[in-house]
Amino acid sequence: MRVDFHTHIIPHDLPDFTEKYGQERWPILQQTCACGANIMVGGKVFREVTDQVWSAEKRIQDMDREGVDIQVLSPIPVTFSYWAPVEAAVDMARIQNDFISATVKERPDRFIGIGTVPMQDCTAAIKEMERCITDLNLYGIEIGTNVNGENLDAPEFLEFFRMAEEWNVPLFIHPWETLAKDRTPRHNFMYTVGMPSETALAAASLVWSGVIEKFPDLKICFAHGGGSFPYILPRLDQGWNVWPHLRLTTNPPSHYVKNFYFDSLNYDPLNVKYLIDRFGYERVMMGSDYPFLLREIPPGKVIEQTADLSEVQKEMILGENALRFLNVKEKGRTNGAESDNTRGEAAKSGIST
Repeated sequence: MRVDFHTHIIPHDLPDFTEKYGQERWPILQQTCACGANIMVGGKVFREVTDQVWSAEKRIQDMDREGVDIQVLSPIPVTFSYWAPVEAAVDMARIQNDFISATVKERPDRFIGIGTVPMQDCTAAIKEMERCITDLNLYGIEIGTNVNGENLDAPEFLEFFRMAEEWNVPLFIHPWETLAKDRTPRHNFMYTVGMPSETALAAASLVWSGVIEKFPDLKICFAHGGGSFPYILPRLDQGWNVWPHLRLTTNPPSHYVKNFYFDSLNYDPLNVKYLIDRFGYERVMMGSDYPFLLREIPPGKVIEQTADLSEVQKEMILGENALRFLNVKEKGRTNGAESDNTRGEAAKSGIST
């Protein structure tokens, strides 16, 4: 079974929040033809997209052609809207989460969904996370690498991470609002340099600050192979060793990555092999970034090209690791994804905050 962990989707009928709430930063889907549209932000084209980004039928056609059994659907990061008033951000999150849930219900044999939450307000984020898991049957939450410029180790996010750990909700951390935005417009460096660096900063913040020491069972997957984080981890350890006055944890940063997962989207078998050697093949999941230009085609190509992997290891990376990360049983998928006994059980009894 091949599971593409990293794919994005947006509702075709996404409301115009600029008209509803008045700010210009809302993403708007402006159709250009029957099979294409522009995502507009502030009156400018943010990204050109095709019907692949909203049509389940089109996605399944591509999956069949490219050998993918299941896609994990997640929102496009530009829709996170952490900058917005909480009520409006909740509205945006709920519309997307409802759409993803409905898409999965139409074809539960082909899709698994993860949702989004308004991270600028911890109480609202926890409430929407609970709804995603208990009401919508989604299997995780996607969050950004920062929230309005605050790294993920900021104290206001601790309760969210505590509840994600308690409810066994996997988190997919995806770069957005990248650092050095003033230095990366040329050459599209925001995508090729800014995003990997942004992801590394998010991961480093979590391990250095003590967030993972507080919540050791928190399950996190970092997009794009973790960006540059896997390669700077020894440097973080060296910093911890030589600056004892800056230590916030009992052990060096590398001690706290046992529950970190990474998608395989780094395009090079040498880099995939490095991920496997450092973190274990059980922690790498096939992900393509469908349906965007930088995606891997066909999904899983780089895994097939990675040397010295056994067939069992390839099977794990191509599918089973993603199902395990999301707490999904692979067997018995006659009516779609079935959760194990631990997924969201605490959430079903209600918020305890």
